[in-house]
Amino acid sequence: MELRDLIDPAGKPRKVADGFGFTEGPVFSRRGYLLFSDMGTSRILKWERGTVTTYRANSNTANGLTFDHQGRLLACEHKGRVTRTEKDRRITVLASNGLKAPNDLVYSIDGSIYFTDLPASRVYQITPRGQLRLASEDCRAPNGVALAPNQLKLYVADSGKRNIRVFDVSADGSLSNSRVLAEAPCDGLKTDEAGNVWVASGSSIRILDEKGRNIGSVTMPEEPTNLSWGEGFRGLYITAQKSIYHLPTKVPGTRTY
Repeated sequence: MELRDLIDPAGKPRKVADGFGFTEGPVFSRRGYLLFSDMGTSRILKWERGTVTTYRANSNTANGLTFDHQGRLLACEHKGRVTRTEKDRRITVLASNGLKAPNDLVYSIDGSIYFTDLPASRVYQITPRGQLRLASEDCRAPNGVALAPNQLKLYVADSGKRNIRVFDVSADGSLSNSRVLAEAPCDGLKTDEAGNVWVASGSSIRILDEKGRNIGSVTMPEEPTNLSWGEGFRGLYITAQKSIYHLPTKVPGTRTY
């Protein structure tokens, strides 16, 4: 597979919104809008058809965002919590005990939530029964996290060691067989249905195949922090410092919610 199989050679990242403090954690709702964190103002913002509104003020410096299978928003909050926003907008705390600054998270088909706690050098699992379980301490600064399309592998961006680590996911959700997939500067990451890994890496979005081989990269106008599949899990929305960009793709992304 080559880069032209994944992205139109004429395609360029297009800025869709700007003027923010520091953007992170994008996630696109099945209802047709994008949510993202503005860590500079401690808000979760909503972008819909070119208009930006506040989805949640006073977000406890929310960072990574995703949805569960019911469409409820899950958030890593730098003030030491992982939360769920209920459909009536009440906030339910899913994990807080002993956490330092949860960074990013991904929802699994079995109902597990995997999240990183970067300053604690830990990856956690919240089990389908709601129990908090330490999953790994192999990363120095675990950052972005993503599941393979078959949900049998978990990828973690280690910003401290500047590599991407991959784990096997056991039947009970525990992680094993920790190994390095590729050496690269890394922040947020996602996978596509072909098993490729898309990484916010330095000044670009870098694409690796499932064996860690470099397919290619797209240079961004601003340094990217994270990325999310868009409507119908096609195309990428990319948070980059003070702006949001959209990048058309030829492949669909992994569906996790």
